Amino acid sequence: MRLVVARCSVDYSGRLNAHLPSAIRLLMVKADGCVAIHADGGAYKPLNWMNAPNHFSESDDEWVVTNRKGETLTIHLEEVLVDLTHELGEDPGLSKDGVEKDIQRLLAERPWVIEDGMEMLEREYMTELGPVDLLCRDADGQVVAVEIKRRGEIAGVEQLTRYLEFLNKDSVLAPVRGILAAQTIAPQAKTLASDRGIGCVEFDYDALSGVDGMAPRLFEV
Repeated sequence: MRLVVARCSVDYSGRLNAHLPSAIRLLMVKADGCVAIHADGGAYKPLNWMNAPNHFSESDDEWVVTNRKGETLTIHLEEVLVDLTHELGEDPGLSKDGVEKDIQRLLAERPWVIEDGMEMLEREYMTELGPVDLLCRDADGQVVAVEIKRRGEIAGVEQLTRYLEFLNKDSVLAPVRGILAAQTIAPQAKTLASDRGIGCVEFDYDALSGVDGMAPRLFEV
């Protein structure tokens, strides 16, 4: 990883033309060849960048980055304040807390928090369309297919709809109803789910995993 803090101006030509006037910026060159230009703000997003693979050429006062698409990023260096290179080594990747598999496991252990009287039948019930996250039975004895997402979107409703159509062809299971369970559910997804007779449940992941020492709490919407 090479990090350069410099006063510079930048010109990009390709799909369109863009110009960054002279200012002090952070220039980042990654081991894979990616070049990114950052200001002291704007969160993680660079002002401009060129992904690898590309061709990088450097002189005392100019960097030129080109790629096979015909794009050119030219960085005009006026004053270099810092120029550091450091080997970061191989990155093990991000270990995420609260991913869908973790949520699935927690809800499988506590199906009653999805709905009072809910009982677990099978986790990742396999169908020809893929695995249903949780197959449960409600207090009235009806089979319930539960699709689990971190954020419930229209795609999740569509996915659960396909599962329900398939499951309801099985005379042993039918009638099967569905519930979309997520930390948050988009308003459009709630509307579509309601129109298709699918229930929606939003849950507090921290409470579900016991981080705050409270009983799990879910909110039906």
